[in-house]
Amino acid sequence: MADVLTFTDSGIYCPAGDFFIDPWRPVPKALITHGHSDHARPDMGRYLATEGTAPVMQYRLGPEARIDTVRYGEARRIGDAKVSFHPAGHVPGSAQIRVEVKGEVWVASGDYKTVDDGLSEAFDAVPCHAFITESTFGLPIFKWTPQEVLAQQLNDWWQANAAAGRASIVGAYALGKAQRLMRAVDAGIGPMLTVTAVENTNEVLRAQGVNLPETSRITEDVSAKSHPGALIIATPGSTTHNWVRRFPGAATAFASGWMSMRGVRRRRGTDRGFVVSDHADWDGLNAAIKATGAEKIFVTHGYTGTFQRYLAEQGYDAHVVSTEYTGDDAEDAA
Repeated sequence: MADVLTFTDSGIYCPAGDFFIDPWRPVPKALITHGHSDHARPDMGRYLATEGTAPVMQYRLGPEARIDTVRYGEARRIGDAKVSFHPAGHVPGSAQIRVEVKGEVWVASGDYKTVDDGLSEAFDAVPCHAFITESTFGLPIFKWTPQEVLAQQLNDWWQANAAAGRASIVGAYALGKAQRLMRAVDAGIGPMLTVTAVENTNEVLRAQGVNLPETSRITEDVSAKSHPGALIIATPGSTTHNWVRRFPGAATAFASGWMSMRGVRRRRGTDRGFVVSDHADWDGLNAAIKATGAEKIFVTHGYTGTFQRYLAEQGYDAHVVSTEYTGDDAEDAA
């Protein structure tokens, strides 16, 4: 039997349906797992994504992007392929894409995590013959802080800073992690501020019915004097911008899976690191793969070689696949 999905210079391709999954070059038909920019790229002829992913894609890609939507679990016939989208647990609306051709089932997972963060739709293992997995954190050293512990760490840090008259600036990716952090903290400690990229994403998610605490956009008239003791959620790249000067003496932190690695926090020059990611950690990757029942595993972006060798030792038919996905935490590691 021919492969259900193949790997091309443009992306993951389904010959039976003549479509691509998360392509990185312009193609006529693109099925998209989630809205992060390394998976949902511009200039495709037509997109298909979940109802939860489409709004943020439209915001990022512009009104000219032609996006069709599908519900989780809804089967679509595309050519000779049967396609359905299933929760990936990565960010709101994220999906694994199940493709069945003549009884053979392959699943492209995109990015995923197995911990239910209370924000994203919880990961749902999909039985399949072949599973395409990320390996952003495919080393045993990566193990995430339990959510209740993370929340306490964040609150203690913010509370201590506020009591000392300092603002608290934490770097986090604009879609997914930023909202996860703002839902984890105690909003009673003080005001929550966000940079434009985060607040724009908040607005898109709120319009979809996602419940988020009250936040205020950082504008030119917002400062440490107007919002004392604030928690500021900023994108990693924005923490060097001029607005930071309006919060002198602010405590700084970074929220990333890379905080598991010695030296990363020091290189980023932050006061504090919180170990949290919207990707699966080592245990999550292995649990997800086992739950699919798949015998053939394709390992994409991350620690591909190491993870492929480990899976082969466990008896899987494991292969490394070259893609142009980076994982949204790639910026965090820079």
